[in-house]
Amino acid sequence: MHTTALVLFSGGQDSTTCLAEALCKYERVETIGFDYGQRHIVELDARRTVLAHLRERFPYWAPRLGEDHLVNVDVLGRISESSLTQDIAFEMQASGLPNTFVPGRNLLFLTLAGALAYRRGLEVIVTGVCETDFSGYPDCRDDTMKAMQLALSLGMDRRFVIETPLMWIDKAATWAMAHRLGGRPLVDLIVEDTHTCYLGDRGQRQAWGYGCGHCPACELRARGWERYAASSR
Repeated sequence: MHTTALVLFSGGQDSTTCLAEALCKYERVETIGFDYGQRHIVELDARRTVLAHLRERFPYWAPRLGEDHLVNVDVLGRISESSLTQDIAFEMQASGLPNTFVPGRNLLFLTLAGALAYRRGLEVIVTGVCETDFSGYPDCRDDTMKAMQLALSLGMDRRFVIETPLMWIDKAATWAMAHRLGGRPLVDLIVEDTHTCYLGDRGQRQAWGYGCGHCPACELRARGWERYAASSR
């Protein structure tokens, strides 16, 4: 039975929900985040706020929440031509993928997470990737996660488990999952403190949180909130 986990934690809705689930399941949970030159660099501030408020407001989880690790991988931003790392408009590409896709991002993140988990003695790697409400990113697919789990386990000669709690649920179900894990206090924390907006907008408060309201990430989060709110009435 696994007792330790490392959560890929960006400071957004999905990774915060995954972190809450890990804190319910595991005795020791650490977090890892990445500075890759993202336009929405404000999410790195959100990470610190969310972690602090989780410790303050959820006494049962606080002793389980261990060290946070922030890794600089700005080389990813330098070699990519993505609207997440450069000031270019959001659009679909000829490949059929949106230009928010950062090639190799999740593969690199999981490799670094595996190396850290190896050093820290952590058994499970948790990531908030999803095949249901997503933009078609190939590095978010279940097959990719299974392949990465095998590659990390073979390459480091240690059995790792990659958990993807959100893989088969939509954004409305993600809101509902947060409510199930931490009640209204966790939902309120996610609304107020997490960051999703690709433009890094923290100036506009929507029902579902802060953001521009029209980038792909905001639209997805808003639609999920509307369905969740309607089902909760």
